Amino acid sequence: MTAPGFPSATAQRVAAHRLGFERPPTPYGAAAADDLLARDVAGSAAVDLSDSMNRYLRGRTAFFDDTVIKALDRGVTQVVCIGAGYDGRSLRYAKPGVRWWEVDHPDTQADKLTRMQRLRIETPRITFVGFDLRSSGLAMTLTGHGLVPESPSLFLCEGVAVYLDAAVLESLLSELRLVAHAGTRLALSAATASSSADHAARRRRFQTAVASLGEPVRNSLTAEQVTELLARAGWHTKVQSERAQRAGFLTAEPVGRARPAH
Repeated sequence: MTAPGFPSATAQRVAAHRLGFERPPTPYGAAAADDLLARDVAGSAAVDLSDSMNRYLRGRTAFFDDTVIKALDRGVTQVVCIGAGYDGRSLRYAKPGVRWWEVDHPDTQADKLTRMQRLRIETPRITFVGFDLRSSGLAMTLTGHGLVPESPSLFLCEGVAVYLDAAVLESLLSELRLVAHAGTRLALSAATASSSADHAARRRRFQTAVASLGEPVRNSLTAEQVTELLARAGWHTKVQSERAQRAGFLTAEPVGRARPAH
Protein backbone atom coordinates (compact mmCIF):
# COMPACT_ATOMS: atom_id res chain seq x y z
CA MET A 1 0.00 0.00 0.00
CA THR A 2 1.69 3.20 -1.14
CA ALA A 3 1.04 6.90 -1.35
CA PRO A 4 -0.56 7.80 -4.67
CA GLY A 5 1.77 8.70 -7.50
CA PHE A 6 5.23 8.00 -6.12
CA PRO A 7 7.00 5.60 -3.75
CA SER A 8 6.74 6.79 -0.17
CA ALA A 9 9.66 6.46 2.21
CA THR A 10 7.99 3.31 3.53
CA ALA A 11 7.85 1.77 0.03
CA GLN A 12 11.49 2.75 -0.57
CA ARG A 13 12.59 1.11 2.67
CA VAL A 14 10.65 -2.07 1.99
CA ALA A 15 12.29 -2.30 -1.45
CA ALA A 16 15.74 -1.68 0.05
CA HIS A 17 15.22 -4.33 2.73
CA ARG A 18 14.06 -6.92 0.22
CA LEU A 19 17.16 -6.46 -1.91
CA GLY A 20 19.08 -7.99 0.99
CA PHE A 21 16.81 -11.02 1.37
CA GLU A 22 17.43 -14.46 -0.08
CA ARG A 23 14.27 -15.30 -2.01
CA PRO A 24 13.24 -18.85 -2.97
CA PRO A 25 14.39 -19.63 -6.52
CA THR A 26 12.06 -21.21 -9.08
CA PRO A 27 12.67 -22.59 -12.59
CA TYR A 28 10.38 -19.88 -13.93
CA GLY A 29 10.08 -16.12 -13.47
CA ALA A 30 12.34 -13.10 -13.78
CA ALA A 31 13.97 -12.50 -10.42
CA ALA A 32 16.44 -10.08 -12.01
CA ALA A 33 13.57 -7.86 -13.19
CA ASP A 34 12.10 -7.80 -9.67
CA ASP A 35 15.48 -6.77 -8.24
CA LEU A 36 15.93 -4.13 -10.94
CA LEU A 37 12.58 -2.55 -10.06
CA ALA A 38 13.33 -2.75 -6.33
CA ARG A 39 16.66 -0.95 -6.79
CA ASP A 40 14.95 1.76 -8.80
CA VAL A 41 12.28 2.24 -6.12
CA ALA A 42 14.69 2.02 -3.18
CA GLY A 43 16.91 4.76 -4.54
CA SER A 44 19.28 5.86 -1.80
CA ALA A 45 17.17 4.51 1.08
CA ALA A 46 19.35 3.10 3.83
CA VAL A 47 18.31 0.16 6.00
CA ASP A 48 19.41 -1.23 9.33
CA LEU A 49 19.72 -4.99 8.85
CA SER A 50 19.61 -5.60 12.59
CA ASP A 51 16.40 -3.72 13.42
CA SER A 52 13.01 -5.26 14.17
CA MET A 53 11.53 -3.97 10.90
CA ASN A 54 14.08 -5.95 8.92
CA ARG A 55 13.26 -9.11 10.85
CA TYR A 56 9.54 -8.57 10.37
CA LEU A 57 9.82 -7.86 6.64
CA ARG A 58 12.09 -10.86 6.14
CA GLY A 59 9.48 -13.11 7.74
CA ARG A 60 6.59 -11.49 5.89
CA THR A 61 8.35 -11.74 2.53
CA ALA A 62 9.19 -15.40 3.14
CA PHE A 63 5.57 -16.16 4.10
CA PHE A 64 4.08 -14.60 0.97
CA ASP A 65 6.77 -16.03 -1.33
CA ASP A 66 6.11 -19.51 0.05
CA THR A 67 2.34 -19.04 -0.30
CA VAL A 68 2.70 -18.00 -3.94
CA ILE A 69 5.05 -20.85 -4.88
CA LYS A 70 2.83 -23.47 -3.24
CA ALA A 71 -0.24 -22.09 -5.02
CA LEU A 72 1.49 -22.15 -8.39
CA ASP A 73 2.78 -25.67 -7.72
CA ARG A 74 -0.76 -26.92 -7.10
CA GLY A 75 -1.93 -25.44 -10.40
CA VAL A 76 -3.43 -22.05 -9.52
CA THR A 77 -3.38 -19.86 -12.64
CA GLN A 78 -4.82 -16.59 -11.26
CA VAL A 79 -2.99 -14.43 -8.71
CA VAL A 80 -4.40 -11.10 -7.54
CA CYS A 81 -2.23 -8.65 -5.58
CA ILE A 82 -4.34 -6.19 -3.58
CA GLY A 83 -2.55 -2.91 -2.86
CA ALA A 84 0.34 -4.16 -4.99
CA GLY A 85 2.29 -0.90 -4.85
CA TYR A 86 5.80 -1.41 -6.18
CA ASP A 87 6.02 -5.11 -5.36
CA GLY A 88 7.64 -7.24 -8.07
CA ARG A 89 6.42 -10.71 -7.11
CA SER A 90 4.44 -10.88 -10.36
CA LEU A 91 7.81 -10.65 -12.13
CA ARG A 92 9.85 -12.90 -9.84
CA TYR A 93 7.31 -15.72 -9.96
CA ALA A 94 5.90 -15.21 -13.45
CA LYS A 95 5.04 -18.74 -14.55
CA PRO A 96 3.85 -19.72 -18.03
CA GLY A 97 0.08 -20.04 -18.07
CA VAL A 98 -0.41 -17.94 -14.95
CA ARG A 99 -2.06 -14.53 -15.10
CA TRP A 100 -1.54 -11.79 -12.50
CA TRP A 101 -3.70 -8.83 -11.53
CA GLU A 102 -2.20 -5.90 -9.61
CA VAL A 103 -4.77 -3.69 -7.88
CA ASP A 104 -3.81 -0.26 -6.54
CA HIS A 105 -4.40 3.48 -6.82
CA PRO A 106 -4.21 4.58 -10.49
CA ASP A 107 -1.53 7.20 -9.75
CA THR A 108 0.73 4.66 -8.04
CA GLN A 109 0.30 2.28 -10.94
CA ALA A 110 1.06 5.01 -13.48
CA ASP A 111 4.36 5.74 -11.75
CA LYS A 112 5.21 2.04 -11.48
CA LEU A 113 4.47 1.47 -15.16
CA THR A 114 6.60 4.46 -16.13
CA ARG A 115 9.51 2.98 -14.17
CA MET A 116 9.04 -0.45 -15.70
CA GLN A 117 8.94 0.98 -19.21
CA ARG A 118 12.10 2.97 -18.54
CA LEU A 119 13.78 -0.16 -17.19
CA ARG A 120 12.49 -2.14 -20.19
CA ILE A 121 10.68 -4.64 -18.00
CA GLU A 122 7.98 -6.46 -19.94
CA THR A 123 4.64 -7.32 -18.33
CA PRO A 124 2.70 -9.49 -20.80
CA ARG A 125 0.90 -11.54 -18.15
CA ILE A 126 0.11 -8.73 -15.70
CA THR A 127 -3.17 -6.81 -15.74
CA PHE A 128 -2.97 -3.50 -13.88
CA VAL A 129 -6.28 -2.59 -12.25
CA GLY A 130 -6.51 1.04 -11.11
CA PHE A 131 -8.84 1.02 -8.13
CA ASP A 132 -9.31 2.94 -4.90
CA LEU A 133 -9.60 0.26 -2.20
CA ARG A 134 -11.99 2.49 -0.28
CA SER A 135 -14.52 2.16 -3.10
CA SER A 136 -17.09 -0.58 -3.65
CA GLY A 137 -17.34 -2.77 -6.72
CA LEU A 138 -13.95 -4.51 -6.71
CA ALA A 139 -15.49 -7.90 -7.56
CA MET A 140 -17.12 -6.58 -10.73
CA THR A 141 -14.00 -4.63 -11.59
CA LEU A 142 -11.87 -7.77 -11.42
CA THR A 143 -14.25 -9.82 -13.53
CA GLY A 144 -14.41 -6.92 -15.96
CA HIS A 145 -10.62 -7.20 -16.28
CA GLY A 146 -10.78 -10.90 -17.08
CA LEU A 147 -10.72 -12.69 -13.73
CA VAL A 148 -12.62 -15.97 -13.93
CA PRO A 149 -14.34 -16.56 -10.56
CA GLU A 150 -14.90 -20.26 -11.25
CA SER A 151 -11.14 -20.88 -11.55
CA PRO A 152 -9.04 -21.18 -8.37
CA SER A 153 -7.26 -17.95 -7.49
CA LEU A 154 -4.79 -16.67 -4.94
CA PHE A 155 -5.50 -13.28 -3.38
CA LEU A 156 -2.54 -11.53 -1.73
CA CYS A 157 -3.11 -8.73 0.78
CA GLU A 158 0.41 -8.01 1.99
CA GLY A 159 0.97 -4.91 4.11
CA VAL A 160 -2.51 -3.57 3.30
CA ALA A 161 -4.89 -4.31 6.18
CA VAL A 162 -3.52 -1.82 8.72
CA TYR A 163 -3.90 1.07 6.27
CA LEU A 164 -7.65 0.53 5.83
CA ASP A 165 -10.46 1.41 8.21
CA ALA A 166 -11.96 -1.74 9.71
CA ALA A 167 -15.24 -1.29 7.81
CA VAL A 168 -13.35 -0.76 4.54
CA LEU A 169 -11.26 -3.87 5.14
CA GLU A 170 -14.36 -5.98 5.81
CA SER A 171 -16.01 -4.64 2.66
CA LEU A 172 -12.88 -5.44 0.65
CA LEU A 173 -12.75 -9.01 1.94
CA SER A 174 -16.46 -9.42 1.21
CA GLU A 175 -15.88 -8.24 -2.36
CA LEU A 176 -13.09 -10.79 -2.81
CA ARG A 177 -15.39 -13.49 -1.47
CA LEU A 178 -17.77 -12.76 -4.33
CA VAL A 179 -15.16 -13.97 -6.83
CA ALA A 180 -13.74 -16.80 -4.69
CA HIS A 181 -14.77 -20.37 -5.41
CA ALA A 182 -13.48 -23.82 -4.47
CA GLY A 183 -9.68 -23.96 -4.46
CA THR A 184 -9.21 -20.21 -3.98
CA ARG A 185 -7.04 -18.99 -1.12
CA LEU A 186 -6.45 -15.62 0.53
CA ALA A 187 -3.19 -14.61 2.23
CA LEU A 188 -3.19 -11.55 4.48
CA SER A 189 -0.85 -9.83 6.92
CA ALA A 190 -2.43 -8.27 10.00
CA ALA A 191 -1.21 -6.42 13.07
CA THR A 192 -0.02 -8.45 16.02
CA ALA A 193 -1.25 -8.18 19.58
CA SER A 194 1.20 -6.41 21.89
CA SER A 195 2.97 -9.13 23.85
CA SER A 196 4.96 -6.76 26.05
CA ALA A 197 5.41 -3.12 26.93
CA ASP A 198 8.41 -3.01 24.58
CA HIS A 199 6.35 -4.48 21.75
CA ALA A 200 3.60 -1.92 22.36
CA ALA A 201 6.17 0.88 22.31
CA ARG A 202 7.56 -0.37 18.97
CA ARG A 203 4.06 -0.42 17.52
CA ARG A 204 3.48 3.17 18.61
CA ARG A 205 6.78 4.25 17.05
CA PHE A 206 5.84 2.49 13.81
CA GLN A 207 2.42 4.15 13.73
CA THR A 208 3.95 7.57 14.34
CA ALA A 209 6.58 7.02 11.64
CA VAL A 210 4.20 5.91 8.88
CA ALA A 211 1.73 8.66 9.78
CA SER A 212 4.48 11.23 9.24
CA LEU A 213 5.05 9.70 5.79
CA GLY A 214 1.43 10.15 4.79
CA GLU A 215 0.40 6.54 5.42
CA PRO A 216 -1.41 6.55 8.77
CA VAL A 217 -2.41 3.27 10.38
CA ARG A 218 -6.22 3.22 10.26
CA ASN A 219 -7.03 0.24 12.46
CA SER A 220 -5.44 -1.64 15.33
CA LEU A 221 -7.04 -5.01 14.63
CA THR A 222 -5.02 -7.97 15.83
CA ALA A 223 -4.77 -11.21 13.86
CA GLU A 224 -7.47 -12.67 16.12
CA GLN A 225 -9.83 -9.79 15.37
CA VAL A 226 -9.08 -10.04 11.65
CA THR A 227 -9.96 -13.75 11.84
CA GLU A 228 -13.39 -12.75 13.17
CA LEU A 229 -13.72 -10.13 10.44
CA LEU A 230 -12.79 -12.73 7.81
CA ALA A 231 -15.51 -15.04 9.11
CA ARG A 232 -18.11 -12.28 8.74
CA ALA A 233 -16.90 -11.73 5.17
CA GLY A 234 -17.27 -15.42 4.28
CA TRP A 235 -13.74 -16.71 4.84
CA HIS A 236 -12.46 -19.52 7.07
CA THR A 237 -8.97 -19.00 8.45
CA LYS A 238 -6.74 -22.03 8.03
CA VAL A 239 -4.53 -23.33 10.82
CA GLN A 240 -1.15 -21.61 10.73
CA SER A 241 2.16 -22.35 12.36
CA GLU A 242 2.63 -20.74 15.75
CA ARG A 243 5.32 -18.51 14.28
CA ALA A 244 3.04 -17.27 11.50
CA GLN A 245 0.22 -16.65 13.96
CA ARG A 246 2.48 -14.59 16.22
CA ALA A 247 3.56 -12.50 13.24
CA GLY A 248 -0.03 -11.91 12.09
CA PHE A 249 0.25 -13.86 8.82
CA LEU A 250 -3.05 -15.52 7.84
CA THR A 251 -4.41 -17.71 5.07
CA ALA A 252 -8.09 -18.35 4.50
CA GLU A 253 -10.44 -20.21 2.19
CA PRO A 254 -14.00 -19.32 1.15
CA VAL A 255 -16.92 -20.87 2.99
CA GLY A 256 -20.56 -21.04 2.02
CA ARG A 257 -21.83 -19.88 -1.35
CA ALA A 258 -20.91 -16.54 -2.84
CA ARG A 259 -23.42 -14.30 -4.56
CA PRO A 260 -22.79 -13.69 -8.27
CA ALA A 261 -20.38 -10.79 -8.92
CA HIS A 262 -22.05 -9.87 -12.19
